[in-house]
Amino acid sequence: MEVLIKAAQLVLSLSILVVLHELGHFIPARFFGTRVEKFYLFFDPWFSLFRFKRKDTEYGIGWLPLGGYVKISGMIDESMDKTQMQQPPQPWEFRSKKTWQRLIIMVGGVTVNVLLGIFIYALVMFAWGKEYLPSSSVKYGIACDSLALDMGLRDGDRILSVDYNTVGNFSKIPARIILDKAKSIQVDRGGTTIDIPVSSDNISKLIKSQKGFIAPRIPAEVDSILPGKPAEKAGLKKGDKIIEINGAPATFFHDVVKNLQKYKGLSVIIRVERAGQKMLIFSKVTEEGFIGFVPKSPEKFLEYQRLNFGFWESFPAGIREAYEAITMQVKQLSVLFTVKDAHRSLGGFISIGKAYDAQWDWQKFWSFTAFLSIMLAFMNILPIPALDGGHVIFLLYEIFTGKKPHEKVLEYAQYAGMILLLSLLLYANGNDIIRLVFK
Repeated sequence: MEVLIKAAQLVLSLSILVVLHELGHFIPARFFGTRVEKFYLFFDPWFSLFRFKRKDTEYGIGWLPLGGYVKISGMIDESMDKTQMQQPPQPWEFRSKKTWQRLIIMVGGVTVNVLLGIFIYALVMFAWGKEYLPSSSVKYGIACDSLALDMGLRDGDRILSVDYNTVGNFSKIPARIILDKAKSIQVDRGGTTIDIPVSSDNISKLIKSQKGFIAPRIPAEVDSILPGKPAEKAGLKKGDKIIEINGAPATFFHDVVKNLQKYKGLSVIIRVERAGQKMLIFSKVTEEGFIGFVPKSPEKFLEYQRLNFGFWESFPAGIREAYEAITMQVKQLSVLFTVKDAHRSLGGFISIGKAYDAQWDWQKFWSFTAFLSIMLAFMNILPIPALDGGHVIFLLYEIFTGKKPHEKVLEYAQYAGMILLLSLLLYANGNDIIRLVFK
């Protein structure tokens, strides 16, 4: 069921974004009197799932959910319709329109995606506000995974800054380390400020890591007991505060998890505090290393920041969120070409699908849809033939030189761009499959 919910969210997001992106091309094309032969959600090689024709345009839904397209008359695009291009130009064709009109048609999709991303972000801010955990509120310090420990971080460290720049939102610390290609992390360890060096190898490993890296440390206090699990049979109760496991300190939930992993399939002695009294509990540990309780959430111990926005206030906030998303895309592109093995982190539809929540949460759905809209705009404006940005480059060349590129140049550029994009698509989705198969 979890997979179906995530898949449904992915398909709905892509459908909204693709249709509106293509409308960004369709509307100015029709406004300038250009004929649009096809308007499709998803691709339709050999056959389509649904189609109908109105006036000069065929509308439909393809069976291959890799995007969508509009086929504009008199334009070298992914359809590679060379027969049409060999005929004399017609007044309704793309190639017959003024250069500035063609430019507006080509940037229409990207423009819509940027505006859509801002609009969705703004409505999310208005409807739900913004909640985050300030780094300064992580009062118990951090819980480290193996990579964080290898880098020199320690459980209980309080992160002060990255490259001497404070990071207000705790959840964004890993991204700042990666995207800014950080050289150091400053931490408070027992009242002493320590500088932790970060190497390019550390960043490469962090990019490839599928684990948590760091998390806010919280006390190991029981919120609920899972029925039928060892914790219930052992007599663990809601409100119990775990202190030790087999004599080892385990006052924080992270410590409990690490200690239980050492005793998979065995029994442990758990020292707890209940209503001010200390007592021992004997419990089995499952083969997976759990006893079956849910800890109290971080919100019970840490002070989260919540920002609320009025209707008009939400739009500047939406612009800021969109700008941050665009900046992130630019930095990710830089990391991809400058950090060792960063290309191995590329993912396709499985990676995107995993980013959705396992439960249908409209706030998270619309927030991620806004991010995808900005990402789609950024990817499409890259100066790669076969993308909108590739067409824009040729149009700018025409504006500045007064000469149209030869149609053979456009044709071969389109072939090269399609081969490049197909290769990237296969590589990214291949990475997903390899990660899925080999965990």
